[in-house]
Amino acid sequence: MKRKTAALAAALTAMALCLTGCGGGDAPASSEPQADTEAPAEEQTQPEEEPAPAEDGTEDTAQVSDTAVLVVSFGTSYNDSRDITIGAVEQAIADAHPEYEVRRAFTAQIIIDKLKERDGLEIDNVTEALDRAVADGVQNLIVQPTHLMDGLEYMDLIGELKEYKEDFASISVGDPLLTSDEDFEGVIKAITDATKEYDDGETAIVFMGHGTEAESNQVYAAMQDKLTADGFENYYIGTVEAEPSLDTVVAALKENGTYKKVVLEPLMVVAGDHANNDMAGDEEDSWKTALEAEGYEVECLLRGLGELEDIQKIYVEHMEQASADKLN
Repeated sequence: MKRKTAALAAALTAMALCLTGCGGGDAPASSEPQADTEAPAEEQTQPEEEPAPAEDGTEDTAQVSDTAVLVVSFGTSYNDSRDITIGAVEQAIADAHPEYEVRRAFTAQIIIDKLKERDGLEIDNVTEALDRAVADGVQNLIVQPTHLMDGLEYMDLIGELKEYKEDFASISVGDPLLTSDEDFEGVIKAITDATKEYDDGETAIVFMGHGTEAESNQVYAAMQDKLTADGFENYYIGTVEAEPSLDTVVAALKENGTYKKVVLEPLMVVAGDHANNDMAGDEEDSWKTALEAEGYEVECLLRGLGELEDIQKIYVEHMEQASADKLN
């Protein structure tokens, strides 16, 4: 799998050396929630039922495997969306590899606290999940983040894992969603296949990402360039926190001059607070309201990337690559 840059390849090589031991965790941009992002202002009161894993971050099994997969996400308190996005990614990994125990951790403590107080759900943060794995005797730990890119939150995760390098026979870390050229093409295929019914020449399909102050924010511009190069000229990428901004997207739509309708969808794993409020809300500063003010008919698709089977498969492939690289 080709890496984005030689610098990233070198960083990941150094990380692998650091993480192999004993022989063998909506947020501000500085925290960069990225793919599974939402702010804490959201409300939804019905707890979800999802098949795997248990909400406390552990499998309901009598015997713990010596190898476990820890799926790390920012988190969401939108229960229905969590079930069919984060839960679906976890389930896809569990289905593909029943020999591994699949566990869960969230990085957003404010979401963890809210779920416990509101719904009685207890979910581990990264530190708790790692301590639990050590206590349970897990020897080989595969960590698969649901992050969109290798930004600030991903780097924070790597830093925390280094503190546990002596506690496991091996720790391996899967790539974020958008890492290689193949990843970009796979995500483009997934999102364009899911929205092809709207691509009629008079409709713009706009995906809203989170954005970050980190250098990895370049993935959004790269996604736009690749969409255009692949012939998807009616597709546009914008972000809430960075560039390309909504203003940039609106300018591009006006320059085209042929659009009557805009379809909005989040470029995030979860359709959480950003999707429901910043994108699809009725407030004056929402993307929906702003585009309606420009004269467009607007339709909002509250669908997280994690709902798409092709996206789930990419995460499974990244987990498998991490396993092959570090555990064999």
